[in-house]
Amino acid sequence: MRRVVTGHDENGKSVVVSDGPVPRSREFTSLPGWVSRLPWATDPGEPVNRVGEDPTAKVTSLLPAPGGTRFIILTFPPEAALTDPAFDPVAFDREQRVDSPGIAELIEPDGMHATPTVDYGIVLGGEIVLELDDGVCTPLSAGDIVIQNGTRHAWRNRSGQPVTVAFVLIGAEPEH
Repeated sequence: MRRVVTGHDENGKSVVVSDGPVPRSREFTSLPGWVSRLPWATDPGEPVNRVGEDPTAKVTSLLPAPGGTRFIILTFPPEAALTDPAFDPVAFDREQRVDSPGIAELIEPDGMHATPTVDYGIVLGGEIVLELDDGVCTPLSAGDIVIQNGTRHAWRNRSGQPVTVAFVLIGAEPEH
């Protein structure tokens, strides 16, 4: 996946300051086909980065503070990979905690989770199911969007093919 970042030169002219692969990408060894990418992030109140300096190396939590953002792209392998005898859920959890701190700790054993964020999700390719409380499922395919309002949910790839979804997480104040 290619990431193009714009910024400004010393005269204030718009320029491309970076063009290449997403530097913070991880292909999981514990679950082949699971790929996590963090193309960009902002902190609350942060001004526009005029030089396009990569903020992702400094990110210590994928869960943004209220007013902060995270742009995350996930590729999910087919759900059948989770029932493969070679799948090690302990190793996957360990890898998730390294790759996705802040969110990984919120994921329940069945994959359900809720975050204090408003998430914009866009299915880039493939088919995936959004599961909400009580097993309510909504199938989604390429081009579909989801606005996730801090609800408890899980993502299920019941197809036989990988699916890639882009998420923009916007940190929000949790409900009291």
